[in-house]
Amino acid sequence: MSEYQYEFAGDPVHVLHPEESWEFLRTHEFGRLAFHLVGEVHIVPINYAVEGRRLIFLTAEGSKVLGVTMNDDVAFEVDEIVGEHATSVVVRGRAHLVEGEDAYVVEQLPLRPWVGTPKYTVVAVAVDEISGRRFDLSRPWTRARVDVAES
Repeated sequence: MSEYQYEFAGDPVHVLHPEESWEFLRTHEFGRLAFHLVGEVHIVPINYAVEGRRLIFLTAEGSKVLGVTMNDDVAFEVDEIVGEHATSVVVRGRAHLVEGEDAYVVEQLPLRPWVGTPKYTVVAVAVDEISGRRFDLSRPWTRARVDVAES
């Protein structure tokens, strides 16, 4: 039995195999990027696409570009809650600007800005570590709600 398959019977936390984590990332497109900027940690929402074993996103000149240029160490997280289950995948890696002809990678990906502002800078995150967890939720307060009767 591999370390990814080991779970206690009835354990509400399920460790995802790295391939399951990659598949989760491929089927989503919105997450949070954490990066360093002048001695502080920043976290921002971004839309992204998976290309091979790296994450690609578009951005405008600004804090993300300055941050990853000054310190390429980043983390990225995608979460989802569906019914009584939550999934979370976290990656750590190194971000770098993708320039020149290599930047055309975005033309082959389902990646377009969600907000109508120009974003021409391509950033790739080479993933060093990936981990994922699926949680069986126990939220008793959701079953204890008293809905107000409609008038």
